Amino acid sequence: MTVTIETQNLTRIFGDFVAVDKLNLSINSGEIFGLLGPNAAGKSTTIRLLAGILRPNSGEASILGFNLFTQTELIKQRIGYVAQQFSLYPDLTVFENIMFYAGLYGVDNQNRLHELLDLYDLIQFKNKNAGLLSGGYKRRLAIACATTHDPELLFLDEPTAGIDPVTRKELWDLFYSLSTNGKTLFVTTHYMEEAERCNRLAFLSHGKLVAQGTPIEIRGSLKDRRIYSSDIPHDPVLTTALMKSPGIQLVNQFGSELRIITDTSVSPEQLQYLIAENYKIPFKLQAVTPSIEDAFILLTSNGEKQ
Repeated sequence: MTVTIETQNLTRIFGDFVAVDKLNLSINSGEIFGLLGPNAAGKSTTIRLLAGILRPNSGEASILGFNLFTQTELIKQRIGYVAQQFSLYPDLTVFENIMFYAGLYGVDNQNRLHELLDLYDLIQFKNKNAGLLSGGYKRRLAIACATTHDPELLFLDEPTAGIDPVTRKELWDLFYSLSTNGKTLFVTTHYMEEAERCNRLAFLSHGKLVAQGTPIEIRGSLKDRRIYSSDIPHDPVLTTALMKSPGIQLVNQFGSELRIITDTSVSPEQLQYLIAENYKIPFKLQAVTPSIEDAFILLTSNGEKQ
């Protein structure tokens, strides 16, 4: 399998702030790779480094077989990049925007441009000003513009932020279609359900890589923790007692479900007793399998209780 992106100790520093710290990644051709992290974890900086927009301070990187330090312009010709705030021209029509970006890449194949209109369901809006599109269709147009030159690698920085679940699902169907056709997609997201859609994931925290693998492997990284669930609504007294108890690492409320993660020093019986001491209504405690969100919060919390 061809490696599309490979980095070794890639680092970017702004003054005294280390935004990306010795990052090691290996991403295969045709893969949908998801990068997740809290705000200011270094996700957008990582994309800008890999896209050749920012220059690393140190480390090594190969993108599509080209050296990131010495062959940046060759890389830029073969990638697409959709930033969080992609620059569409609101007073130009949908097709005029596509033609403009195609011109930047030296593409004058009208058949290709009409294929993009069809692929991203934009034919009906071809002559409509881009500024009048809904958020979801603006995002479709941004991706169409970024792929006029048929890039091998596509960077998508939070491509579905602020989009409704139906449109998000439709966009992911398009991402899978691109992947099936051999394109490599590098996606940043804050949505845990989108992380499950990726072939492989990486978690960043304070610029450092704290986890990398398939969703199954990421969830499996919590094998030394125990995860419990109970139908208990939010109770401030109980939550405080749990957070103060040694061995309890995460207390997370989902509506009427209370989710608790402990280390192996806490037995099910001890947890049952602790809850019963602080919550007088009968309850049932169940051991459950970890979720991506469980792993994300624990692995990016730097050992702090959550």
